[in-house]
Amino acid sequence: MAESTRNASFQWRILPPILALLLSLPIVSGSFFKPFNVSYDHRALIIAGKRRMLVSAGVHYPRATPEMWPDLIAKSREGGADVVQTYVFWSGHEPVKGQYNFEGRYDLVKFVKLVGSSGLYLHLRIGPYVCAEWNFGGFPVWLRDVPGIEFRTDNEPFKKEMQKFVTKIVDLMREAEMFCWQGGPVIMLQIENEYGDVEKSYGQKGKDYVKWAASMALGLGAGVPWVMCKQTDAPENIIDACNGYYCDGFKPNSKTKPVLWTEDWDGWYTKWGGSLPHRPAEDLAFAVARFYQRGGSFQNYYMYFGGTNFGRTSGGPFYITSYDYDAPLDEYGLRSEPKWGHLKDLHAAIKLCEPALIAADAPQYKKLGSNQEAHIYHGAGETGGKVCAAFLANIDEHKSADVKFNGQSYTLPPWSVSILPDCRHVAYNTAKVGAQTSVKTVKPARFPLGSMSILQKVVRQDDASYISKSWMALKEPIGIWGENNFTTEGLLEHLNVTKDQSDYLWHKTRISVSEDDISFWKKNGANPTLSVDSMRDVLRVFVNKQLSGSIVGHWVKAVQPVRFEQGNNDLLLLTQTVGLQNYGAFLEKDGAGFRGKAKLTGFKNGDVDLSKSSWTYQVGLKGEAEKVYTVEENEKAEWSTLETEASPSIFMWYKTYFNTPDGTDPVVLDLGSMGKGQAWVNGHHIGRYWSIIAQKDGCDKTCDYRGAYTSDKCTTNCGKPTQTRYHVPRSWLKPDSNLLVLFEETGGNPFKISVKTVTSGVLCGQVSESHYPPLRKWSTPGFMNGTMSINSVAPEMHLRCEEGHVISSIEFASYGTPRGSCDKFSTGKCHASKSLSIVSEACQGRNSCFIEVSNTAFQSDPCRGTLKTLAVMARCSPSQDTSYLSFSTA
Repeated sequence: MAESTRNASFQWRILPPILALLLSLPIVSGSFFKPFNVSYDHRALIIAGKRRMLVSAGVHYPRATPEMWPDLIAKSREGGADVVQTYVFWSGHEPVKGQYNFEGRYDLVKFVKLVGSSGLYLHLRIGPYVCAEWNFGGFPVWLRDVPGIEFRTDNEPFKKEMQKFVTKIVDLMREAEMFCWQGGPVIMLQIENEYGDVEKSYGQKGKDYVKWAASMALGLGAGVPWVMCKQTDAPENIIDACNGYYCDGFKPNSKTKPVLWTEDWDGWYTKWGGSLPHRPAEDLAFAVARFYQRGGSFQNYYMYFGGTNFGRTSGGPFYITSYDYDAPLDEYGLRSEPKWGHLKDLHAAIKLCEPALIAADAPQYKKLGSNQEAHIYHGAGETGGKVCAAFLANIDEHKSADVKFNGQSYTLPPWSVSILPDCRHVAYNTAKVGAQTSVKTVKPARFPLGSMSILQKVVRQDDASYISKSWMALKEPIGIWGENNFTTEGLLEHLNVTKDQSDYLWHKTRISVSEDDISFWKKNGANPTLSVDSMRDVLRVFVNKQLSGSIVGHWVKAVQPVRFEQGNNDLLLLTQTVGLQNYGAFLEKDGAGFRGKAKLTGFKNGDVDLSKSSWTYQVGLKGEAEKVYTVEENEKAEWSTLETEASPSIFMWYKTYFNTPDGTDPVVLDLGSMGKGQAWVNGHHIGRYWSIIAQKDGCDKTCDYRGAYTSDKCTTNCGKPTQTRYHVPRSWLKPDSNLLVLFEETGGNPFKISVKTVTSGVLCGQVSESHYPPLRKWSTPGFMNGTMSINSVAPEMHLRCEEGHVISSIEFASYGTPRGSCDKFSTGKCHASKSLSIVSEACQGRNSCFIEVSNTAFQSDPCRGTLKTLAVMARCSPSQDTSYLSFSTA
């Protein structure tokens, strides 16, 4: 990168609000960089003739809105990323065969330009199979209807459609001048995705497909390197890359290729009815440091920002609407601390090591103990001088270790890596977290005074801000409702009928019950039973429009008792999808609805084979067809006023209006009072909702970062609804009279729905004298020219609210031996009396502040010879508010 670009990037890093403003301006065509080429050797990607150590931030453009993109990119850069990585979502870009969509959340070119305008590079993972916990793995459902098609194998119909789409994306990037050799940010592409996991299922045709996919991609002339992740047989001119929780031991399949980590799983996805996964910041930092320590050169966080599965895009089955992923940036784009800050410090330490990391072809290895080791990188720097950097690792899961290195002693905490950018001084240790902790605050929304009509007044009760006391209701017909139904013999496969245009498919048949059947059931004290060999994801059984029962599962046997009357009875089966399969071989064969036989048992004359019955089919809901959720169409429906004392009803549409909350904090709807369904705001589909309860057992009371991480370690939220809050992007809202429409399947109380805002309302910091000096000090002239020793620099605490907020109060501050943890701090025997006043003066009324952790800063040594710690708890409030500011000097 040119020196002028580096200087600009430094200014942008310290002025993120200005960057966000710049990025929000219209993007014009033109180069973002002086054109450069990208190649690679065994050590690293070579950008403009220079090896680079790269940190990448995974951000999926459709899981946010275009209005959110600038802030997400800015925070990625500020957090130390050099690259943004994203998949390309075929199902979003070609929802109908031959009809392309590159608008709104799918405006790929705009997203890439925003990345380039921020000074970051882009890794574009075209796939076009993406997995990504995305509906059908990113494949458009029309693809399965192409005659003779078999996905992801040496199959001509599939290869034809795949090549057409990949070519479309490469041409789109070329025409927009987005490749690096054109001055754009795209430095690398990906073809296929984790195919090595399923390749054996396809035999020789799978091997041939890998070679074809690589040859096809290279033949497009994109002019940048291509990768295949989890593909040990990737051809020589394609880089094979690693995905996983740990990739420090990964070796590519050729000595000519660098070590790339395309997916560093910093969290995990969540299923309905599941607990919430969390990966400790210390372990994640350990994994990343070990990767660079052992020769890695490119690492991408999957995800750096997870976002939201808006609409029906969540895959599965049963993946929730939130795709938070415990990422450094949460679902709403807020920093998740300490993870974001701890990783930012890690990236800064790695960048300090970069001159040595790129100078050495391989590290020097030195064993320091039974579970301790060093990797040393040294060589000639760009200016000719010698450079050296070292990583000291302790992979013991339980014990600290004292080691000797280069004649000096170092203490290594368990399961940690110390980074020495000069081979002498420790700049960072993965287990010592100096970053602040942010506590997310979810508050009832505040609305502009006088902005609501009488019918829209917010009802406040039990400290909750209910969205409205005025609701309208509309009954969804049970069963066949429109003229576009059809009748045929046998049970049809769900997706063949719906084409995934709706979650819902009605099946109706007529069952004739004789007087003898009724007598037979009474005599035996039993009812007939519906039995289906296998079904997914939800089956609801109705007899004469009355619900008999529901079954939930993924290809499970369905057994449901039913009650019939004498004469003709309507048997109605409603099959529902909750996210299509997104992973595995033979996706085109993995449909929905029913498999195997379906029958009614218990009749006097034997079982009734429903597979041979005449069935009438209806796709979707009447409300969906009439688009009652849109601003334009909802008034045409025959809504009626919903009384507050009305009993919960199944298959109901509800609507109300609400005003946009004050401020800029992210907005959520709390739908915990509802059952299962879908929600729209001003016609925008915010996703499926489901108040299903997570299992009671399996969550950890404490989370120990030490030792290998798995997705069931450090989980939370057991015994509570998996998800109750649903993101409503502010760009989808008007100042007032926002239309909220819900379709409720199982019954719920819309009067208790509330609108809330989310922010990092509480900050906590805990930094001791033994912490390392701030990484920003390493770049100061005094240290660079040798006139200052880094050992003479005191540690410091950095507190920072989200943009648009300031530190409104210091709730606790103690320099000495404070006890407890965030929200439970208390002073110990040793305490500097001016702690609160000094921290308040430094921080209150400001967006961020730095506090030196030293006797000098606190004007005393409250306990000589004792290691002292500064603990602070602060509260953030919107900066436009001034009523809260009260400066304490206690």
